[in-house]
Amino acid sequence: MERKRQYSAPAVEKCLDVLEYLSCQQVPKNQKEIANAVNRSPNEIYRVLTSLEARGYIVREVSGSYRVSLKLYNLSRSIYPIEQIRRIAMPFMDEFSFKFGVSCYLCMLYQSQTMVIIHARGSLPVSLNLAEGALLSTVNTASGNVLLANSHPSVQNMLYARSSDYRSLNEREQATLREKVNQISTEGYTKTIGAFGEGVYSFATLIGNSENAIIASLGMSYLNDKTHSTKVENGSKEKDLIQGLLKTANKINSLL
Repeated sequence: MERKRQYSAPAVEKCLDVLEYLSCQQVPKNQKEIANAVNRSPNEIYRVLTSLEARGYIVREVSGSYRVSLKLYNLSRSIYPIEQIRRIAMPFMDEFSFKFGVSCYLCMLYQSQTMVIIHARGSLPVSLNLAEGALLSTVNTASGNVLLANSHPSVQNMLYARSSDYRSLNEREQATLREKVNQISTEGYTKTIGAFGEGVYSFATLIGNSENAIIASLGMSYLNDKTHSTKVENGSKEKDLIQGLLKTANKINSLL
């Protein structure tokens, strides 16, 4: 069979290269740094940068360095499936956070990372809160592991290959992680300790199912006391928090 001819669009590719690079950077980058990262000359990306800035996708700071704006994030929130999940999930997430005092968050895959799409702030004076738009490790977090476990095998392999966290593991640790991911795909939830700091426990479960075009994970993170007992700071038992989050996920799934 004759292979279908592919047409390239160099200008579009340059724009996407720049956006993808900047979206993964925690600090602004100057024109030369961006050019080196995307294997282009500074002159090649000059018009790309000015066009993206004019359209509001990136911001040029006083120093002359560039960072991404929230425009892409705001556009993603208007995509119908994401907005549908947001509209359905938010009331139940707020209900959970108010009842237990612990924040919860809904995540989806973004490239090879896990992005916080929705966040419900905990009602306690001190609680762990993750900002909407924050990018988390898919390999090291409970939310990321749930998404990884419910992805197609080909997507899983791609996520592993792109993850620096995964590549930093030795063969035995990689095998252990894969076994854990396989177990999560059966059980539908998981728990991790220490992904966000010492003494921080995280739990996540699936929103949607592996057959859906879009899946998400509903997670929570909370601080245990110094003895790491099952009693968390607001007086609730850990098992009550887990059951509460699973019930919240069931309520959301029943309306999707």
